[in-house]
Amino acid sequence: MSNDVTSTDGGALTAPPPRRRRALWVAGVAGLTGVVGLAALGGVAARDDKPKSDQVSDAQPSTNRQNVSDDGGADKGGAKDDGGQDDEWGGDDWSGFDDRSGKDGKDREDGKHDEKDRTRQVPCDSDKLIQAITFANNDDGGVLELARGCTYTLTRNQDGNGLPVITERITLKGEHTTIGREATADYFRILNVGAGGHLTLKGLSIRGGQTLQFPTAADPATVWAPYSAQVRPTRATPPATAPVAKPTTAAAPGAKPAAAKPAATAAKPATKAAPAKPATKAAPAKATAKAALTTTATKPAATAAPAKPVAAAPKAAPTATKAAPATPVAATAKPAGAATAVVPLVEQPGFTDGAGVLVQPGGRAEILDSELLYNQSGGNGGGLANFGSTRLSKTTVAHNTAFFFGGGIFNAGVLQIDESKIKDNTGIVGGGGISNGAPDIFTEDVDGGSVWVYKSEVTDNETLGFGGGVLDVEGTTTLHQTTVSDNTAVLAGGGVAVADSQLTLRDASVVKNSTAGVGGGLAVAFDSVATIENSRIKDNTAGFFGAGLYNEDSVTTLRESEVTGNRAVGPAGSGGGIYNTDGGEVSLHRTKVTHNFATLPPGGISNGLFSLVRLDDESVVSANRPTNCLNVPDCF
Repeated sequence: MSNDVTSTDGGALTAPPPRRRRALWVAGVAGLTGVVGLAALGGVAARDDKPKSDQVSDAQPSTNRQNVSDDGGADKGGAKDDGGQDDEWGGDDWSGFDDRSGKDGKDREDGKHDEKDRTRQVPCDSDKLIQAITFANNDDGGVLELARGCTYTLTRNQDGNGLPVITERITLKGEHTTIGREATADYFRILNVGAGGHLTLKGLSIRGGQTLQFPTAADPATVWAPYSAQVRPTRATPPATAPVAKPTTAAAPGAKPAAAKPAATAAKPATKAAPAKPATKAAPAKATAKAALTTTATKPAATAAPAKPVAAAPKAAPTATKAAPATPVAATAKPAGAATAVVPLVEQPGFTDGAGVLVQPGGRAEILDSELLYNQSGGNGGGLANFGSTRLSKTTVAHNTAFFFGGGIFNAGVLQIDESKIKDNTGIVGGGGISNGAPDIFTEDVDGGSVWVYKSEVTDNETLGFGGGVLDVEGTTTLHQTTVSDNTAVLAGGGVAVADSQLTLRDASVVKNSTAGVGGGLAVAFDSVATIENSRIKDNTAGFFGAGLYNEDSVTTLRESEVTGNRAVGPAGSGGGIYNTDGGEVSLHRTKVTHNFATLPPGGISNGLFSLVRLDDESVVSANRPTNCLNVPDCF
């Protein structure tokens, strides 16, 4: 992404291998561009989403008002326990990392003893909090017990961060404790976890971070010097010194190196690639029917579908010829027949990503019994942007906004969410609740990582684009015993939208979601693979096709599941239960498709030409209106 703030040497995490890119959803269906009006993004983004009287704007000033209570120190925790849940990610845990050894290689028992000795109490003063984190960074980490019921109000920032970048293993514990940005302060995020840092939050509310513009960079000593005799630089990567992918673009500082685009050096040296590739974007042959986001779809209404944006591979060609001395591509150009350029395995965040918490590649975060509220990102990830490894447990992510993707959470790393609530968030372009990756719409293309959501709720989120609840672009997402409900998307995927991804729903519910376009419950498109087991797709609505499930050019399997009560209510609405098109494959095993409705037949399952729907003997398609099926063998 552009405006990189992180170094590229800290990520040990592997993102999913890159796959061929194809255009994500265009305007969806004929006439939808007029409905969406993405040209009015600025007006929507500027809607009144400010904190109210009980939020950050009226928080207590950052002065010494109280000290940590005596009982807070006596209980050795300063905060209530999280119910005995193991907060460490062991070698047997899902992440595959082993953190049970201390920094010095000692066993876990010595680590616990060391944590007790290194616990410090922080008075209710934001300056004292800054000082304590600075000391912990300089002293191999520590546990900071924050004042109970206190609001730490931040008024200053360095490089867009309200607190020093976390570079060691640091725990912040609180009880009804808030860390927030003062409402009239400059724009900045609250917390930033750098490469090698490991942040644990317990019992905290992170509020009011805003990253809507590029803050003026300041030398670290200017901001943090008053709090430490030895200040560790916390600037992740100065934007002005990062490799420039597109030197002719104003927003290029900090962009990912052009080497990340392998197409530019696939077979010919960089100096010869440009004549074959014009400066304008060229779509792959299969994606030529899918225009840019603001154009009208070329398919007729009966088969129109949103399209994924073409990857920006041709962008690297002009870079190789116009700015060869300044780019890694030209510097490492090889003769014809040489190996292709190596694609970085780690995605990099943008300068404005993650208004509440940003986790950089190589960084880790555990957010337990906490809240991420009323944060607003000028890029991706209103509440949280994760490019490393992050776990949320018993945490609420609510009322956050992102101007692009991931109103609540944006992920390009490894993310686990359990027993948490992702609600009332807004991602303007896509992924109102959670966005795992981002297509090349207004921002650089970012491959999704791995997301696992367990025993959680993704509710009441919204977007003008794709994936009101969850969006996955070239990643892997699993929703297990999770409810996705009452989410809204204008273009596609009111509940869940995936493109070139792997999606698993297990014992999950996708209910009461809506879209003006296609896929009220789920939109599965562009070489995706979806597996739906023992799940319910119920009472969703769509303005066009596939109120329950829209499947395009993908393979979807439903086992022991229900698709019921969904409605395609627009004038051209069809396939109330399932709409399969463009060579897609849908297989039903012991699955019920019942009581679905569409304006035009069929109400149950609509199967397009050159597409395939399989029904086993134990599946039921009945009581759909006006008819059950179209072009489905053994179904009428």
